[in-house]
Amino acid sequence: MQPHPNVRAVQEALDAAGARDGSGRPSEVRLLPEAVHTAAAAADALGVAVGAIANSLVFDADDAPLLVLTSGAHRVDVAGLAAHLGFTHLRRATPEFVRRHTGQPIGGVAPLGHPEPLRTIVDVALAGYDEVWAAGGVPQAVFPTTYAELLRITVGTATEVA
Repeated sequence: MQPHPNVRAVQEALDAAGARDGSGRPSEVRLLPEAVHTAAAAADALGVAVGAIANSLVFDADDAPLLVLTSGAHRVDVAGLAAHLGFTHLRRATPEFVRRHTGQPIGGVAPLGHPEPLRTIVDVALAGYDEVWAAGGVPQAVFPTTYAELLRITVGTATEVA
């Protein structure tokens, strides 16, 4: 069976970036038996701490997409992040906005593999884990990586988001 086009796009982006997991091996998208729409569900399925899950949250930041990769252990302080980044309006994006800018559904948005690169913020709390897990383009796909790799492959900005 062929992988979903989103999963292929994410794997191709990981390969092109030379992305590595926590052991230094190439990052590979893995399909879980069931969809995991929350950090808690992903952590349970993978047997890891919920904080090691990199939630991919897309925000509408003054009408432009902003991808925030945050630790599953906490919530984004939207007002604080908006003030820190200088946005007038920062709000969770609609499902349509997310699909338009990422090509992926909410619950499966990967840090990369989008039609165009997105401005990306990476939660500094993820640095506390040797390996972190991110979505792979659909709700049942995930891949292992590290905090440093997330910063590198997304050209992200390390920021405290909670």
